[in-house]
Amino acid sequence: MEFTWQNEGKQQTLKKFLAARGVSHRLMGKIRRRKGAVLVDGKKVPFGTVLHQNEQVTLVLPEEKPVIKIAASPKPIEVLYEDANWLLVAKPAGLTSVPGPSNREDTLVNRVKYYLERNGRKNVVPHIITRLDRYTSGVVLLAKHSFAQGLIDKQVSNHEFDKRYYAIVAGQITKQHGLIEAPLKRKEGENFQIVSPDGRQAVTEYWLKANLAGGSLVEVKLHTGRTHQIRVHFQSKGHPLLGDELYKGPLDMGIERQALHAYHLAFNDPFTNKRLVVEAPLPSDMKSVLAKLKVD
Repeated sequence: MEFTWQNEGKQQTLKKFLAARGVSHRLMGKIRRRKGAVLVDGKKVPFGTVLHQNEQVTLVLPEEKPVIKIAASPKPIEVLYEDANWLLVAKPAGLTSVPGPSNREDTLVNRVKYYLERNGRKNVVPHIITRLDRYTSGVVLLAKHSFAQGLIDKQVSNHEFDKRYYAIVAGQITKQHGLIEAPLKRKEGENFQIVSPDGRQAVTEYWLKANLAGGSLVEVKLHTGRTHQIRVHFQSKGHPLLGDELYKGPLDMGIERQALHAYHLAFNDPFTNKRLVVEAPLPSDMKSVLAKLKVD
């Protein structure tokens, strides 16, 4: 894969020009080791070369090799948006995001690999950017190559993504809008999180969308990305999610997993400098719960 830019500014070194466009020292090191290439007006030159106005710079990405071999699963994926750099898909509830000891054959990454290979991509290494719990449905962002992953990492670490969810929680939420600020940490010896003064900062914002017969529908925005953050925060306030067995949510409401759906994801595309906004429709199981609880 190649990326081409034109030096429209003042004279500067090739290294400085590339760094300003997000090319990392690590990637430059690979190119020095003859993995990939950088061309100026079609010719290979050293990184110390001084660029002149209107010269054209082309970055040729090195071939990617997976750390571990990833099987390709032919099961379908629902594509919400795709271009040369990004793939956004709707992950169904019950599907694990990445391969692990218990499942290396059919995860979201396995399915994405098959999809990309079927569409002509070679040496595919899907880079998952926004991971969801196995039983949470919704929008997931994947980078198609390591350069895209490197460019987006800063937005991820600075929590600049606008990630929004719909959740159906137990009980009646009384405030139309609220902020839950409570540090979280993993319970020692357990696989769940708890609110604790010595935990990591966690901030969840919510808006009440409807009071239901057996709970409340809320829209949720994450300002931090802690494990199980939405589930723990609402459970700590006495409003666990419907179907959430781990955090003691009601299990008799017609849904067999936590009622949580990542419906909206927005971020600044570093390749186009435009805002990319993608949404995933509410899945059928959550629609059924809302219909049962008499919400349009």
